[in-house]
Amino acid sequence: MLMRATAVLVSLVAAASVLGLTGAAQAASSGQVVVFSHEFTPLVVHQDPEGCKTLPAGAHELSNLTDKPVRIYSNPFCQGDAMVVQPGYGTHVYPAAGSFSV
Repeated sequence: MLMRATAVLVSLVAAASVLGLTGAAQAASSGQVVVFSHEFTPLVVHQDPEGCKTLPAGAHELSNLTDKPVRIYSNPFCQGDAMVVQPGYGTHVYPAAGSFSV
């Protein structure tokens, strides 16, 4: 009986550890991603972004004011090769850029 209870306890602890790690890995970013297109449109601000976001047409600069790296993709689906912008940094966005993810 004691061995069975120990096995159940070990299984529960293992499951809790896996679930805890999964939750931490998927935590939303904190901060903002700010996109500048040109002088005639307002800044596009993404507060606490998560997942894939489409860049506005004419996007020119992106500032990563979050606590996680931002990946910029050349398509609107956040797939393929990406340019990485570390927290606290910014970059010019090339005309071919279509989306970003955090």
